[in-house]
Amino acid sequence: MVHTKSDAAEAAWISRFDAAAASASAVSTATGALAGLSFAVKDNIDVAGLPSTAACAAFAEFRAAPTAHAHVVRRLLDAGASCVGKTNLDQFACGLNGTRSPYGAVPNSFDPRYVSGGSSSGSAYVVATGQVDFSLGTDTAGSGRVPAGLNNIVGIKPSRGLISARGVVPAAQSVDCVSIFARTVGMALQVLHAAKGFDTADPYSRRLDLTNTPYPKLFLFGVPSTLAFFGDDASEAAFAEAIARLEAMGGVQVAIDYEPLAEIAALLYDSALVAERYAAVREFFDAHEADVIEPVRSILAAGRGYSAADLVDAQIKLRTLAQQVAPMWNDIDLLLVPTSPTHYTIEAMQADPVVLNRNLGTYTNFVNLLDYAAISVPSSLRPDGMPFGITLIGLCGSDLRLAELGQRYHHASGLTQGATGKPLPAPVDVFAHASAASTTPAPPAPPAATMARVAVVGAHLSGMPLNAQLTDRGATLVAKTQSAPSYRLYALPGTVPPKPGMVRVAPAEGVALELEIWEMPMMQYGSFVALIPAPLGIGTLTLADGSSVQGFVCEPLALDGAEDISHHGGWRRYIASRV
Repeated sequence: MVHTKSDAAEAAWISRFDAAAASASAVSTATGALAGLSFAVKDNIDVAGLPSTAACAAFAEFRAAPTAHAHVVRRLLDAGASCVGKTNLDQFACGLNGTRSPYGAVPNSFDPRYVSGGSSSGSAYVVATGQVDFSLGTDTAGSGRVPAGLNNIVGIKPSRGLISARGVVPAAQSVDCVSIFARTVGMALQVLHAAKGFDTADPYSRRLDLTNTPYPKLFLFGVPSTLAFFGDDASEAAFAEAIARLEAMGGVQVAIDYEPLAEIAALLYDSALVAERYAAVREFFDAHEADVIEPVRSILAAGRGYSAADLVDAQIKLRTLAQQVAPMWNDIDLLLVPTSPTHYTIEAMQADPVVLNRNLGTYTNFVNLLDYAAISVPSSLRPDGMPFGITLIGLCGSDLRLAELGQRYHHASGLTQGATGKPLPAPVDVFAHASAASTTPAPPAPPAATMARVAVVGAHLSGMPLNAQLTDRGATLVAKTQSAPSYRLYALPGTVPPKPGMVRVAPAEGVALELEIWEMPMMQYGSFVALIPAPLGIGTLTLADGSSVQGFVCEPLALDGAEDISHHGGWRRYIASRV
């Protein structure tokens, strides 16, 4: 038996299972890792026994009612969780504000005058208000992050393909991700471990190795050199506070050029890439365009006007910009942005639905297009009592280390859970459930006879002054990793450009140091080694896992007058500290 939402006060829900006659297909009797937990599902994800409306009743009538659960729902049920029902959303997941639904605008959990954020509006609201333990959303341009940031909860946008999207009504299938909302990072991770898994029936599913080590104690986080808060002084001050907190946790701020990321973000709606949104529901839309509300109708209709050649041009432009952005990661470990740079009332949003909606996604749209992982975590409550969240962004596969840092940040904020007022529970061990199949790639295997590998720790690192000595010889970066904790690092005096000296010490006196491993043709290796001046040389380094690789070492006699910089954890962080 199914409840359908009719009361505007329950705008977060579209349909629910009757608790008195619960469907056996949605109430789990399994005794798995999620036993006893309840969850809600965004209504563009299939749950057998409930229609999938995508916030469009005509679409639910046009499309056959689902007789099977979406892959991710099935996994959560098998893990012991029970599904309560389906939640409201911006129609066809086209929006970031939560007001674009004929089922009603979903209010913010802290003040009903304000937007909840979207498109996963209902999923965020029912978690923030404590109605369920966690929920599923989707994220194409920020729909799994913006509602989290505006409701004081956690939103994980996983690496694409980590969670199967089979059984999800697509928004833009090539970049869609199933997202997770919870009041704590620990709960969200528990769900992630149960939900992830390769699915041969999903064309974008893939087997991913997740890095299962935390960021270094001293880490570099990028911040856009220019930021727009659209006149919202409260959010601007909250973000300055967030930067200071991350610095207090060991972070070093690095300014990055946001312009190419902004260009990428604009492609999602201002180029032929929007054709993918039209293609996702083309058959229905061509027959029932009048049943789609504005401005969603105009967004989908815009996709009709592009040719296949236009789409190819847009894809090439995206790849060109992606290449331009890639070197940014040579200088940072992760990127920090406001989840949303401002917060609007429902009244203001409905008066200017396109411009204000786009403002909410200023720092989210590029993430999926560049295949990044991200987590939105609560940061503070502004003076007006409204939540402010930050998003930590990393390369594909960095999901766990982002969560580990996000959990530490969340606990440092002193906030309570969502809108419930309950204190945060003790933090969890983020890496405890990492399986052998979901670990960081092992340090480099022994090189083939035709190739040589060398570990570099200083001026030869990516983006550093002597890196060209590697790239000019056809060398490629194989891995970023750490040494065993049995080395010290010194800044050698009188060298141009500045160089470090790495020396082995007793394990009790050493630290783990960041390094890069490069591979080059063996025929080039001799000429490279010939460029290394005394007191530096090539020796055997031990890596964190106990394996060995050839790399830069320093004669101990050269350390007279050198500065011990080991506490920085690596040369790049030492250089950043001097800026």
